[in-house]
Amino acid sequence: MQKQSEKTFHTTWRNRLYEIIFEADTPAGRRFDIALLIAILLSIVVVMLESVSSIQANYGDWLRTLEWFFTFLFTAEYLARLIAVRNPRRYIFSFLGIIDFLAIIPTYLSIVFVGSQYLLVIRTIRLLRIFRILKLSRYLGEATVLTTALKASRHKIVVFLLTVVSIVIIAGTLMYLVEGPENGFTSIPISIYWSIVTLTTVGYGDIAPKTVLGQALASFIMITGYGIIAVPTGIVTSELSKISYKSTVSTQTCPNCLAQDHDTGSAYCKHCGTRLNP
Repeated sequence: MQKQSEKTFHTTWRNRLYEIIFEADTPAGRRFDIALLIAILLSIVVVMLESVSSIQANYGDWLRTLEWFFTFLFTAEYLARLIAVRNPRRYIFSFLGIIDFLAIIPTYLSIVFVGSQYLLVIRTIRLLRIFRILKLSRYLGEATVLTTALKASRHKIVVFLLTVVSIVIIAGTLMYLVEGPENGFTSIPISIYWSIVTLTTVGYGDIAPKTVLGQALASFIMITGYGIIAVPTGIVTSELSKISYKSTVSTQTCPNCLAQDHDTGSAYCKHCGTRLNP
């Protein structure tokens, strides 16, 4: 009887912890996520200030202490997430799980590799959690639509990119033959670099053709670039017009697979069938 009572308490405690950490629809979960976002923002500010030499000289010790404080705080949060979920392995290798891990490891690495703590700015990616906190479910639904359209158009985009790569290689090689090293096109790779810069209409100006034939070829590449830029947009837009997905998405997280794209009012996870927290 006592063992059963202890097991029930442990299960209830884990469920409560899960509700606080992963569910933004509850008051406790909302407060936790808001506090987490504030901590993330403050930790980013600390890392940025530490890179300013004048501030580092005067307040370096304080900033270093704050940096370790936030690292220990996020480490405790990471471990709490591992305890709360039913399948820790899924969380560890999920997108947000990897980001959470990368947000704490640079400080520990800085003990061995000096300067690696500046990689902590990766914590900005954790601000993606704000979509759950603000209950922007309609934006999550639209994000699903966009993701579906991108997946559907990936083959066309790959073909498009291969075509662009072929164009810049051919154009770069021709420019190398036309202009030559004496005009700055010292090798085919350098000429391909110039072709990419020109085709994308960036135009750094570090290399420019001097001959009439080279300038004519450059003009053709520039005009082609304007037409090419619109192609990916047209491909994705075409796929978007085929999607009629209109259902809204809730902010609930599956306790087993951690999926977050459930329809509003769903009682079970659409991916693994696990019952969602009410």
